[in-house]
Amino acid sequence: MKEKSRPVVALMYDFDKTLCTKDMQEYTFIPGVGMTAEEFWREAAALSTEQKMDGVLTYMYLMLEKAHAARKGIRRSDFVKLGRDLEFFPGVTEWFERIRRFGDELGVTVEHYIISSGLREIIEGSEIRDAFREIFACEFLYDENEVACWPKNAVNYTTKTQFLFRINKGVLDISDDNSLNTYTPEDERRVPFRNMIYIGDGLTDVPCMKLVKVGGGYSIAVYREGAKSKVHPLLTDNRVNFIEPADYREGSPLDTTVKTILRKMLLTDILTADSANQRKDAADR
Repeated sequence: MKEKSRPVVALMYDFDKTLCTKDMQEYTFIPGVGMTAEEFWREAAALSTEQKMDGVLTYMYLMLEKAHAARKGIRRSDFVKLGRDLEFFPGVTEWFERIRRFGDELGVTVEHYIISSGLREIIEGSEIRDAFREIFACEFLYDENEVACWPKNAVNYTTKTQFLFRINKGVLDISDDNSLNTYTPEDERRVPFRNMIYIGDGLTDVPCMKLVKVGGGYSIAVYREGAKSKVHPLLTDNRVNFIEPADYREGSPLDTTVKTILRKMLLTDILTADSANQRKDAADR
């Protein structure tokens, strides 16, 4: 009999205000161009409304405009350096390896992914970059001098959902649409939706949260201290399974919830496989 492979579980995270404590541009970039966070985002919102422009493309455009005006570098390396200044919620830097080891002890392969409307370059410069199998986020296209010249990828709250299917099918190359759209039987997909956990912080994560939840996986909304009321409607409106404080330390409610989910996913995978084998045996008789 062929040995059963270990189930794969994907933990997928928004980034801003989910792992780091505020929008990543607010730590260094926005102060560096002489603005407050409120001024930058207010101008971005106004421009988006005036031009009927996608909000993500708007902020990317405004970053380049403000950097030019302030004579700040816009090379890829300049954006990557901004990742050094990110501040994370308690326990984040130890979380990924600890959960991976817990999965190993259970007999589950745990993979971590980012699905963010923030900048990939900044995330790549952070101390947690190596924790992720893949980072799906906004990114600039750079010219021959490594200077940003065009948005290469823009990830808004609805386009985030495509990456769930990429992870589901194991098609992580975002230039590969053919493999993504080719029919694949559910039992041949690399990460079933029932083996997905999505962790986010608010309304921009709702499409992903709902899709994962409907597919049999689990969605968790995290909140910073004193902001529980912001995510409470996500629970009462049945968009998420759980709401937890953004505390990633061992023994925290979030840590306990995720570990419990992983245990349940393993049992579900075993039962699903046993049921499929029984049906196959019955059909062969």
